[in-house]
Amino acid sequence: MAKKGRKSKPKSVKKGISLRLSKQNKIILGSLLILLSIALCFSFISFYFTWQEDQSLLTEFADRNEQAKNLLNKFGASASHFFMYKGFGVATFVFPFLLCITGLYLFLGIKGQGLLKKWIWGFIFLIWFSIALGFFANEQPLLAGLVGYEMNDFLQDYTGKIGVLLLLLFGLVFILVRLFNFSPEEIGIFFRTKTASLASEFKNKKNDETVEMQLSVEDDTPIVLDTYTHKENIPHLEKESEDNFEVAVPVEEDPKDNLAMEVEKIVEEKEEKKNIAERLVDDFGEFDPTLELGNYKFPTIELLDQHGVTGGITINQKELEENKNRIVETLKNYKIGIAQIKATIGPTVTLYEIVPEAGVRISRIKNLEDDIALSLAALGIRIIAPIPGKGTIGIEVPNKNATVVSMRSVIASSKFQKAEMQLPIAFGKTISNETFVVDLAKMPHLLMAGATGQGKSVGLNAVITSLLYKKHPAEVKFILVDPKKVELTLYNKIERHFLAKLPDSEEAIITDNTKVINTLNSLCIEMDNRYELLKSAMVRNIKEYNAKFKTRKLNPHDGHKFLPYIVLVIDEFADLIMTAGKEVETPIARLAQLARAIGIHLIIATQRPSVNVITGIIKANFPARIAFRVTSKIDSRTILDSQGADQLIGRGDMLFTQGNDVTRLQCAFVDTPEVAKITEYIGSQRAYPHAHELPEYVGEDSGTSIDYEIQDRDAMFREAAEVIVTAQQGSASLIQRKLKLGYNRAGRIIDQLEAAGIVGPFEGSKARQVLVSDIYALDQLLNNESN
Repeated sequence: MAKKGRKSKPKSVKKGISLRLSKQNKIILGSLLILLSIALCFSFISFYFTWQEDQSLLTEFADRNEQAKNLLNKFGASASHFFMYKGFGVATFVFPFLLCITGLYLFLGIKGQGLLKKWIWGFIFLIWFSIALGFFANEQPLLAGLVGYEMNDFLQDYTGKIGVLLLLLFGLVFILVRLFNFSPEEIGIFFRTKTASLASEFKNKKNDETVEMQLSVEDDTPIVLDTYTHKENIPHLEKESEDNFEVAVPVEEDPKDNLAMEVEKIVEEKEEKKNIAERLVDDFGEFDPTLELGNYKFPTIELLDQHGVTGGITINQKELEENKNRIVETLKNYKIGIAQIKATIGPTVTLYEIVPEAGVRISRIKNLEDDIALSLAALGIRIIAPIPGKGTIGIEVPNKNATVVSMRSVIASSKFQKAEMQLPIAFGKTISNETFVVDLAKMPHLLMAGATGQGKSVGLNAVITSLLYKKHPAEVKFILVDPKKVELTLYNKIERHFLAKLPDSEEAIITDNTKVINTLNSLCIEMDNRYELLKSAMVRNIKEYNAKFKTRKLNPHDGHKFLPYIVLVIDEFADLIMTAGKEVETPIARLAQLARAIGIHLIIATQRPSVNVITGIIKANFPARIAFRVTSKIDSRTILDSQGADQLIGRGDMLFTQGNDVTRLQCAFVDTPEVAKITEYIGSQRAYPHAHELPEYVGEDSGTSIDYEIQDRDAMFREAAEVIVTAQQGSASLIQRKLKLGYNRAGRIIDQLEAAGIVGPFEGSKARQVLVSDIYALDQLLNNESN
């Protein structure tokens, strides 16, 4: 395994060097290309004035005493002679233009998805223009260059002048259609528009002359223009209306034609939006959410320590033989024959797979669990009868000398590094010593339980560390709830990178139960807002939404934005249930039921997996569960719906299930100093201005039963009332955004609006009801108050 590790590392380094340029190198290379393009332009322009004088110096380039007349001396003379005379003539100016664009792309750090397309079209235009100059300026070969002149001469030998002209016309049409979206309809529309405009101008001019003549004849007659009466009230139009009397007959339109026109219009609008999105992607590239922290560096593997034995698992052959013989002997005492037995050695536990002889009932072996444990003098064994997918019975026996599974070995494994998952988590290693990696986005929520000191906090650190090593700060945000106040405090250093919190919260790590309730309800609001965005974008989940946003098919002016994954981590759930009860359980259950599609995932840990803590509603929505060692079979059934967790040996030994099979794992060990080094490494880098803000949530204790006097109202009360009534949405966050106020002041204004009868009372996660229908009704209400 060590050899595999040594092979994989150089490959990744080599790949990074060959495919990526640093920002500094891009700026240097870009400036070089821009200056080179300017130099070539000067030398090409100078060539047409100095080429005759410099012709004799082309063979004496190495002689320093000779000087050329070109603006760039001998370099300019040689370069322009090669590109202009031997190349494409005047068309060669396309080349420095392309070089300049490439340099600007690199210098400004623009994504270069549309750059290759510009080079391809540049060379097509270069060749066509050179041949065209050779055809039309045949007597001056210097304009077309040697290539254009010879290619034109070659084509004329086979197709004649008419053939070359037709080929040039075809090339022109090809360039106009493919590059400028030229179509014959546009020419027809253009000429029709011009003809119609000329006709209307001529008609207006004629009418103006007629009116002017009538005005000069009937100068003393008063002119009355009344748009609300009939034409007969206008004196100078009476005669015209009598002579040219027309009756307007309404024509009934076919509803089928209207429907077809509406459908065609919708299809055209969609096609237009699609074309706009494609052009944006071609010009600017896909939207990159990581661009704001473009220089962010992921934590290095050196920040993690190599615990235990570095060379893998040490095999104790003597222990294997002794355990095998004792198992065979114990089963033989109960007249159970074994046809075959083999051992799979893991870091903590060895799995002995046995194939019983024909006719032996599995239940007999299952009932001998305690007898086998007695004969092996083991801390606790676990019998799997049968092993899913195999025709064998498994007996898991703890190793006398357990091997520590370090987080470093798990993170460095190719299985984790190459994991194509949305939220990859490396838990540890299986009995067969394979790295175990799962996707949190597919779980979609995780329930973790175990007695005190059995590895829950280390398991949570392993989950968070896995995501920190794999995801950019723009892609995932954590909400950390730590009632114990000491387990998750290290992550304060990455607050402005990876953490999310309420707008009025000072600390990102939530330790107060009241703030936990507000945060959970705020997450429910965030969930509803995200579902609205998915609905308007016509997609089903966050992955499709972000993919559509990256390809610039969603307009940010319509409220669309890139949505990061949100991972809620609660370290001690039992304490919250004891103190808050239904106030916590209800939003947790709601999030667990609905939040999967919009990228909000929950990880809940508890040391007391009793039925009053892990209720049926919670269990139903947490198919993925981890059980560390528990004290009783009842607790094991509560969390796993099966026995086994009471027979684990502790110190990170755990069972994982995702709704089907139960897998035994040794959790990866990550120590507190390692977490401190990782957070210090991330926290020392450039960060966002503040932590990711969740939507505002005002608890019931913030509702208003206070009567505000009119003179005590905020100076912005009237403006805030107009904003609320116009939007018909009663929330403090709307006032914050529109009037650019702070959270506390916006909350006070909402209280005053409620006291004034403009908005309704607090309704939990829902927005307050607006009781005033429009601005006119608001003016009446406020005027009555002042009177």
